[in-house]
Amino acid sequence: MSEEIIGRLIGDKIILGPQAQDDLYEQGYFGRPKGKGLELSLVEAAYLLDRSRIKVQSVGKELDFQAFFQAASSLEKGFEFRYVVYKDLRERGYYVQPGRPDFRVYPRGGHPGKSPAEFYVLVISERMPLPLQEIMQPVRVAGQMRKKLMLAIVDEESDITFYEAREKAMSGLMGQEEEGGMATLLEDRVVLWDAAASRRLHEHGFYGKPVGERLQLSLVESAYLLDRGVISLVDRSGEGLNLESFAALARQIESDFDLKFSVYKDLRDKSLVVKTGFKFGTHFRVYKQVQGPGKVPHSEYLVHTVSVDHVFLPPVLSRAVRLAHSVRKQMIFAYAGDEVRYLEIRRLKP
Repeated sequence: MSEEIIGRLIGDKIILGPQAQDDLYEQGYFGRPKGKGLELSLVEAAYLLDRSRIKVQSVGKELDFQAFFQAASSLEKGFEFRYVVYKDLRERGYYVQPGRPDFRVYPRGGHPGKSPAEFYVLVISERMPLPLQEIMQPVRVAGQMRKKLMLAIVDEESDITFYEAREKAMSGLMGQEEEGGMATLLEDRVVLWDAAASRRLHEHGFYGKPVGERLQLSLVESAYLLDRGVISLVDRSGEGLNLESFAALARQIESDFDLKFSVYKDLRDKSLVVKTGFKFGTHFRVYKQVQGPGKVPHSEYLVHTVSVDHVFLPPVLSRAVRLAHSVRKQMIFAYAGDEVRYLEIRRLKP
């Protein structure tokens, strides 16, 4: 019978003796070897304590699971959520080690020393606002290290929903339409009057919505075509509008016009077809290619534009991703800094 493994709580680590390396690290890859002993994180120690694999002492006094859990919760912000996720992943058969941002998860059949980690894990509470940049930083680190980033969102009943977050390279297969005509800005949209030009733009680039023989264009479509010189634009009095004057009017109609236009332009420049995503609760639905109005496929992406300082609310994020999944599309969040970048978030089933 193995002798008891006793650890000492020192700061926010649990220090164990030489036997722990054989019984815990070599057999289950718990902790990190330190000299001849083993160092455990708080979540690892709680997991092992709950299974009676170790005992923990603090200032010469043995701590039961409740006392240790309460102490750990006061020592480490978010400990409860990380413990729920750590326990779940371990019970699914994964080897899990503390790492950046919260855990490293190894592929099935792999373990530390044998194979690289597959996922970095970021643990999030359902109630915790999540700034975009707090996702993007670990997304970039994971990408540089050729790992995947797993978002583990813990709800109020301690159920976990797993997502993968990654930067997305967007590209399509559409050519560019070079011929247009004269259009007029009306109340909150633009009408292209020439029937032949309307037909060309709609059939070859899937721009706008035909209304009879005339083409009705959205503000971002109009700005893009105006910027490229495909259409010329006037207001209702017949006064000419350049991109700058048109954008000034568009901002009065649509407060987030600049944000949407920067993303729309980038997507169109990447040979994608971009249409309103209103019916899906997003800014855009996006197609890789549309061969004509009579052959419109399902769009591949839902794209929602956010600012670089955007803060996600997990319930809102969950709804967006679930909706995209239910209509067989990928959920993409676009944001513009020095360049437009794209963040894909999708459901995972570990």
